[in-house]
Amino acid sequence: MRYLPLKDADRSAMLTSIGVSHIDDLFRDVPDGLLNPAIDLPDHQSELAVERHLGALARRNHAAGDGPFFLGAGAYRHHVPATVDHLIQRGEFLTAYTPYQPEIAQGTLQYLFEFQTQVAALTGMDVANASLYDGSTACGEAILMARRVTRRKRAVLSGNLHGHYRAVAETMTRFTDDELVLLDPDAENPAAMLAAAKDAIDDRTSCVVVQTPDVFGHLHDLTALSEAAHEKGALVIVVVTEAVSFGALTSPGAMGADIVVGEGQSIGNGLNYGGPYLGLFATRDKYLRQMPGRLCGETVDSHGKRGYVLTLSTREQHIRREKATSNICTNSGLCALAFTVHMALLGGAGLKRLARLNHAKACRMADTLAGVPGVTVLNTAFFNEVTVRLDRPAAEVADRLAAQGILAGVPASRLFPAAGLDTLLILAATETVPDEDIAALGAALKEALQ
Repeated sequence: MRYLPLKDADRSAMLTSIGVSHIDDLFRDVPDGLLNPAIDLPDHQSELAVERHLGALARRNHAAGDGPFFLGAGAYRHHVPATVDHLIQRGEFLTAYTPYQPEIAQGTLQYLFEFQTQVAALTGMDVANASLYDGSTACGEAILMARRVTRRKRAVLSGNLHGHYRAVAETMTRFTDDELVLLDPDAENPAAMLAAAKDAIDDRTSCVVVQTPDVFGHLHDLTALSEAAHEKGALVIVVVTEAVSFGALTSPGAMGADIVVGEGQSIGNGLNYGGPYLGLFATRDKYLRQMPGRLCGETVDSHGKRGYVLTLSTREQHIRREKATSNICTNSGLCALAFTVHMALLGGAGLKRLARLNHAKACRMADTLAGVPGVTVLNTAFFNEVTVRLDRPAAEVADRLAAQGILAGVPASRLFPAAGLDTLLILAATETVPDEDIAALGAALKEALQ
């Protein structure tokens, strides 16, 4: 028996209030062919038959560990120690969702506090939140936060910001009056790209968003850009999609960043076919009250014993909607725990060693690629990712190598379809790539370009 509390008159009143005559009007933006498609499903099958069918479909996938793998562009394959999965699958972590009576969940609050401490230290910032959904939504939230801080609506997005991050920012500001200045990507002249971002800052700018290493793998010293932005009263938002790079590069905070956002997937979390992932968000103390998400703090109880509390929660579920700084209603708690466990296992010295291994692999890959006729490496400074220019469309070459079992990178045209980057291929090499796979990539690429 269904319980439907609303009468026809109630529904009519609600529709009138929002200015539509029928409930179908709420779906008018959905094409007719997609709204109620005809679904031709086969007759029911036994459980065993379904398992066989799904197993056959799964075997058609080519997993990252099945052969040479050089995909990156915002999601990276790293070794995740078995200890990480063992700990996060303990019942007290795996089944605990989000602490609505937070002070009872001391274990959850403690690891979130440790996660925040790690992220603040890595980014060189004063404070970090208890995570957001992923790096792209964290970037969008940072742009909205900059508007609240500066009371300005014009955000400059540098050309070499990841294409998906740009798209999410556009989506999150689609129904607001924010102005996004989307600069053109420049894979071959990163200095010119950075100069263009600097020139686009004016007295109306709320923030400038820049990525390092950028989507093409170039490294940037953002000190001059930060100084220029601050002179105009704008904030600097730095995006980092490869968290392992924190072990080798100058922190964004040391280069003058006001907000640092990023993707934490590469520490403690596998690729997982695209998710779930982990949004990092850190900022300066003076902007704490405008930071989205939740903040866990350390205190002492009435007996003087150490304890943890939910210090700040600025989401709509906890405070009045008009005072909320975010409509993201949870954090990626289990992914944050995996990040924290992996970081605790590595320690500072271990993270630096891991970063050096990644850079060494990327150098070997870049040298191999540079020796292939028809390939030009565009990077002079990089971490574990480079972009090459081929003498023919990169998507065709990537498809040809994929047919041979070599996942040879991400064509730039997939991230920037309208930018005329058809011959550019973005490749990453992490500590998981053996030297023989790099040699196989070079040989296959040479054959494909002949």
